[in-house]
Amino acid sequence: MAIPRKGSRLITVDGTVYRWAVRAKPTYCQGLNWGPLTFAVEHADAPGQVLTVDTRSPRLDNWLNLPGTPVTPRTVEHSIRTALATGWKPDRSDGVFKLTLDD
Repeated sequence: MAIPRKGSRLITVDGTVYRWAVRAKPTYCQGLNWGPLTFAVEHADAPGQVLTVDTRSPRLDNWLNLPGTPVTPRTVEHSIRTALATGWKPDRSDGVFKLTLDD
């Protein structure tokens, strides 16, 4: 599963380029705040294992107008470093690595 180029952004962390994206529209669960804002990250040049990050914050475009926190490049950088330290292998070609951020 690769992240589409359209709608994604690049970030460089420790000399490695990654591609990241937030889903364009909320899922039904995210819209009703039954599920948090999530985003995905992968190695930009050789997509492999995808990192999915659960932010524990409502999406900004949730249908209940609950306040949320946006995903910033700083959040993405922190998530990548945390995932790498806890076992994410972006060059591995199988599966998804899940990370949940603390509040």
